[in-house]
Amino acid sequence: MLDVELTTMLTRQFYVYILTNKAQTVLYTGITNDLKKRIWEHNSGLGSKFAGRYGVSRLVYFEVFEDTYEAISREKQIKAGPRRRKVALIEKANPRWRNLAGDL
Repeated sequence: MLDVELTTMLTRQFYVYILTNKAQTVLYTGITNDLKKRIWEHNSGLGSKFAGRYGVSRLVYFEVFEDTYEAISREKQIKAGPRRRKVALIEKANPRWRNLAGDL
């Protein structure tokens, strides 16, 4: 039993993600350990106040991490950068800005 719990703890994943609105005028960067649930929360109005206020619910980018500190560091790095850097990051991985939530 302990081995199963330890393995689960060691293989936990963290996600840094970027959401946008339909017009792609607003970008929101966040972090979670359950991306599917977090996207559902954003789409249901239970996400952040910022995301709700600006209709930010389309998942256009995410990265996966096994280490929580690396994920937090990456989130801060993305948030601190200018919009053009975020756009370049999205367009490199998702050039058509497709909503990736359906792939989860």
